[in-house]
Amino acid sequence: MSRASDVRLDLAGTVTGLRRMAPLCLFVVIFGLAFGVAALSHGLSGLEAVLMSALVFAGASQFAALELWGAEIPLLPLIAITFAINARHLLMGAAIQPWLSHLPAGQRYASVVLMSDSNWAMAAADYHSGKTNVGMLVGGGIALWAAWVAGTLLGVVFGSGITQPERFGLDVIMGCFLLAMLVGGRRDLTILLPWTAAALAALAAMTWLPPHSHVIVGALAGGLAGLLLPGPREPAS
Repeated sequence: MSRASDVRLDLAGTVTGLRRMAPLCLFVVIFGLAFGVAALSHGLSGLEAVLMSALVFAGASQFAALELWGAEIPLLPLIAITFAINARHLLMGAAIQPWLSHLPAGQRYASVVLMSDSNWAMAAADYHSGKTNVGMLVGGGIALWAAWVAGTLLGVVFGSGITQPERFGLDVIMGCFLLAMLVGGRRDLTILLPWTAAALAALAAMTWLPPHSHVIVGALAGGLAGLLLPGPREPAS
């Protein structure tokens, strides 16, 4: 672990974070392109789609919001599903809080504005390896944000003529992303419990509850099931 008195945020560390995150940005651009196309097909204007990516910067939540988009937007379910999907950031922030705690308040909060899974994972690894510069969190976040906005813009520009995104498989990008999270995550069959609970609850909501409710019902069911999972076993001494 690094000593709190040694931790710093500077330009050199931020640039290093940008460089380290660059190889992952190609996937983010493709993901953003798919969002741009999907946003147009759901009735958003190109400007609205780009502004959503620039101001919200939450890929999974943005795709979920599209499922609720329409002439009348259900505001409370939209807020609830966004919180449910992004609640993991509470734990992510708490995990690196000791690393950031001594920084000036402005630097501390600015460091987590663009926090996402990838730059958090690299920053957490830096923290546990004793590195003292938090630039990975900031620089990596800037790189991911720029790639996401650029991808959305590309989707808006080149996707305006795509009237049937499903012909190119763009309608299943979100599903593929979530499947990749499932397959590439923990090698433990117990992880199937929350995913199964979410799927069954969403299907039930689609059948018996009002439109759009399946998104939030599935997310909440999966989250509650995840709380019931047993913690990791301590190795025998």
